[in-house]
Amino acid sequence: MTEQQLNEHWKAVIDTMNDGLALIGTDGTILMVNHAMEQMTGYSRDELAGHSCSIFNCDTCEAARATSENQGRWCSVFARGQLVHKRCLLMRKDGSYFTALKNASLLKDAEGQVLGAVETITDISELDRRDQEIEHLSKLLQVKGGFHGLVGESRAMRRVFDITEKAAASDAPVIIYGESGTGKELVARAIHQLGRRREGPYIQLNCAALNEALLESELFGHVKGAFTGAYSHRQGRFEAADCGDLFLDEIGDVPLSIQVKLLRVLETKQFERVGDHRPIQVDVRIITATNRNLEQLAAQGRFRDDFFFRINIIPIHLPPLRERLDDLPLLVDTFVGRLAKHSGKPISGLSAAAMKRFMDYHWPGNVRELKGVIEYAFVVAERGLIEPDHLPRQLLGSAGDRTSRTEPAAAGPDPDAEKSRLLDALLRTRGNQSEAARILGVSRVTVWHRMKKHGIDLKRIVTG
Repeated sequence: MTEQQLNEHWKAVIDTMNDGLALIGTDGTILMVNHAMEQMTGYSRDELAGHSCSIFNCDTCEAARATSENQGRWCSVFARGQLVHKRCLLMRKDGSYFTALKNASLLKDAEGQVLGAVETITDISELDRRDQEIEHLSKLLQVKGGFHGLVGESRAMRRVFDITEKAAASDAPVIIYGESGTGKELVARAIHQLGRRREGPYIQLNCAALNEALLESELFGHVKGAFTGAYSHRQGRFEAADCGDLFLDEIGDVPLSIQVKLLRVLETKQFERVGDHRPIQVDVRIITATNRNLEQLAAQGRFRDDFFFRINIIPIHLPPLRERLDDLPLLVDTFVGRLAKHSGKPISGLSAAAMKRFMDYHWPGNVRELKGVIEYAFVVAERGLIEPDHLPRQLLGSAGDRTSRTEPAAAGPDPDAEKSRLLDALLRTRGNQSEAARILGVSRVTVWHRMKKHGIDLKRIVTG
């Protein structure tokens, strides 16, 4: 084939490429694109030709243009000469984003004069999704046996496993009730793994860890300039979870204004990014979780009735550890076996005296606290059996006897009891929030959130 023939057929050649390709002029104007670029972005060639390449709202390009190195240039490729394997987010015509890998280089004539640039775009959204899936699966495999990471053979847990399987077969919203540390996240993940959306993304968000503005941005995303500090566009969790499951933990802490917007998404399957008015269509199944009594909050006007009824379609109640002590030896064997393998320490289990301490304790932090206690014992003990003197102090005093292990279950923790346990933990640790979190079997962020909720003054505790 002659050079003339090649020139005549080069458009047909580049249209066979799987990667998107664009020729860009020195002023940033799009000169032409191939068929793959049309497919990726949703724009036709005619819609793109003559427009600035900023139409794709590439986040890395915008960030690069803001640096001193690239002042006065439309693209950093003019400063560097090329871009290789640059990861970025691009916006499609419908306003949705996709993750891409960009390569770019300059086009020059025989005299070295820059004529423009050529960019190739590889859509790696599916690779991103699979990387996340592999990460989730590796976490599940850390606990061998059991039910998708949940360990238990008691009647209460078999009931949880049964309803979890049935919930996974449905597309209806699921809400998981349970105290902190009972395994709500594992149940949510099991629903995803067992459901028809298991090939789709699994996205999660702790709603209690963010203020109202940040929570809205995390859920729905935002466009550049939507608020102070919004220097580039951002994809929200709803958009990231399209065709999959979105797990919203601590839903009881979501502000009323955000509840309204979540209700709208559930009813219309559409949302708008912060600072934008274009509706984004999504197909997402919602899984929520809470350690609070939502009915009580609704009666107090602190949770919307309509939102509660919308998310409370399939409720799953996780029992606290004190109500399934039959599972305690199995849980201990599981955690001891895992830690022995990880640490290399020749520790085989608990002595009879240590197991009695475990059985007599009320476990306010549930399975998460149990795991932390065993981890502590592995630090102290050297070999053989874990003895009582290898256990943290909360299992050695009378604190464990204050709450009967036969106390009745509740739809959510009593606020007064929650505050009392928090105060006790803070007093025992002289205000050390990290140590208090370990005692309670929760995260440090949760301790901070509960202090704020109950109006606890840390300075008064330390000096008092």
